[in-house]
Amino acid sequence: MSADDFYSELPSFSDFSTVGALDDYRPVPGDWYVLAADIVRSSDAIAAGRYKEVNMVGAAVIAAVLNRLGRDRVPFVFGGDGAMLVVPAHDVDAGRDALAGVVDLARQVMELELRAAAIPVAHLRKLGGDVRLRKYRLSPGNHLAMIVGDGLALADRILKDPEASKPFAVPVEDVALPPLDGLSCRWEPLAAQNGHIVSLIIKPTGRRPMSDIMSEVAGKLGFNPLTDDRRARLAEKSRLRFQFPPKGLKLEVLTAFADNRLRGWVRTLLECVVFVMAYTTGKRIGPLDPKKYFEEMSLNTDHRKVGDSLQLVLDLTLEQLAGVEDCLMTAYEAGDVIYGLHVSHSALMTCFVQDIGNSRHIHFVDGADGGLSVAASQFKERQSALQKA
Repeated sequence: MSADDFYSELPSFSDFSTVGALDDYRPVPGDWYVLAADIVRSSDAIAAGRYKEVNMVGAAVIAAVLNRLGRDRVPFVFGGDGAMLVVPAHDVDAGRDALAGVVDLARQVMELELRAAAIPVAHLRKLGGDVRLRKYRLSPGNHLAMIVGDGLALADRILKDPEASKPFAVPVEDVALPPLDGLSCRWEPLAAQNGHIVSLIIKPTGRRPMSDIMSEVAGKLGFNPLTDDRRARLAEKSRLRFQFPPKGLKLEVLTAFADNRLRGWVRTLLECVVFVMAYTTGKRIGPLDPKKYFEEMSLNTDHRKVGDSLQLVLDLTLEQLAGVEDCLMTAYEAGDVIYGLHVSHSALMTCFVQDIGNSRHIHFVDGADGGLSVAASQFKERQSALQKA
């Protein structure tokens, strides 16, 4: 395969339980780049109750780059308050431009500071990291990248270091609006049916394999999130709530239609009317087949992924939550695992729908009130403490 087509031609796998098979991950070509972006002081925005806006910006990073470069060619990982994408050298300039547009939009529209960088994979490897990946098939035509090698974690550290990131910073001068077609946030928060939406980040230290750790976690949960996807899914029809007009519609219009907000209001309201008609009647209207769409939506979410660590968003009872916390704390104190965890009462879902008629849509799921962003901060604190110890 050519270097540019590395990801599109990469064979996919559909058994998530094999995600820990590290020998099956393939190194990306040496001339590729990591496009890294995250919101500065996201904790302040979270404290102010603006995590939906934070999530929207993180999803906008992915939407802008994929709309510019093509979703089949670019692996990505959504991180709650930002995102990471890996792009070929041939596309890095166009990727930078798309990313710069999101940086400018976040500042102008939401008053959020998004830092962004394009870091060569070769540089990360020189520093001891790597970017190796597999392609997980959610449903026909929809994939998530599973990435290991500590390259993304290293890129995140570089991004947040003003001196280290200087050579790689994305310039924001005379930028065009980013291409955000398909980005939306119309669903109500997904309520916890078991009481607690848990955003969980887990990474073995290397002393024991992920399968062993997750077997112990499964013993506390009563199911294994790696093997029992039906128990782990969040975007089930019984949980979905749609309000007309959606509360998130203003945020969607401000973000995705910054060039013509009147057109944005007309288009989004019309789409919502059509959706309500299909939703209530159960009948297909144009390209929207509601039964098919709901079946696909439950599959096409990123509630399970690997971006240098296993990241899960789960709905747990108090007993399950206590058991998982006890299990992971014991493993952490033994030096076997590093983890971060955040609990809320609902999950947020931000959607990227490129072609609903051809089943091309991905849905980013995160815990409310901080979700993966807060879990990541806790993870880094434990990681630092373990390294010092």
